[in-house]
Amino acid sequence: MVIGSRFYAWITWSSPARETLTGRAQPCGARTPAPRSTTARSFPTRCPNTDGIHMGDSSGITITNTVIGVGDDCISIGPGTSKVNITGVTCGPGHGISIGSLGRYKDEKDVTDINVKDSTLKKKIFDVRIKAYEDATSVLTVSKIHYENIKMEDSANPIFIDMKYCPNKLCTANGASKVTVKDVTFKNITDTSSTPEAVSLLCTAKIPCTGVTMDDVNVEYSGTNNKTMAICTNAKGSTKGCLKDLACF
Repeated sequence: MVIGSRFYAWITWSSPARETLTGRAQPCGARTPAPRSTTARSFPTRCPNTDGIHMGDSSGITITNTVIGVGDDCISIGPGTSKVNITGVTCGPGHGISIGSLGRYKDEKDVTDINVKDSTLKKKIFDVRIKAYEDATSVLTVSKIHYENIKMEDSANPIFIDMKYCPNKLCTANGASKVTVKDVTFKNITDTSSTPEAVSLLCTAKIPCTGVTMDDVNVEYSGTNNKTMAICTNAKGSTKGCLKDLACF
């Protein structure tokens, strides 16, 4: 496990270029993942606040055919990251694949050109999430984010954009985030949600999320005591081929 000043993760990238990870996840251990293996050891209860893979200030990262089970984000994408391709990942348990959290520290850099495809996310609190502090100190942009062919199995928050992220309720300026989110695509996202809110796009009035595309998003609530729904606040975009209840635009 690598312990940094801002996060806990068992694999950490900072400032590399053109790196590829293919292999076995071994959370809370220090061994290098074995190449071309798709089996994993999972320690979610032993690692409640540990990310599987964390990257920041990095470009040209590829993660393929990997199984990850941890107590926090399976993959965490920090500020200053670009040109990332994630394919064939099975994640769960854990908090899914997250961009952020962003904006907490000064002089954070933009996040752009992130592609997540052909992956399965199982029984998580979150599946795909973008999160920025509500009282962010950095001005930065998240753009060109593409999720495609993602299967979500009974997760609590399958699709979540959270520009009002405020852990422990310690934020000092409500709705004052300086983070811009634009050009985000969700395409062919399927399966089930363990809560009615399958889609949550929580953006701010000061800086709305723009260019959000919902294309063939069909995630249904697996329970019987409510109906599938989307919560969309200050988000602008387009919808095509989605479950009617998830059509935000």
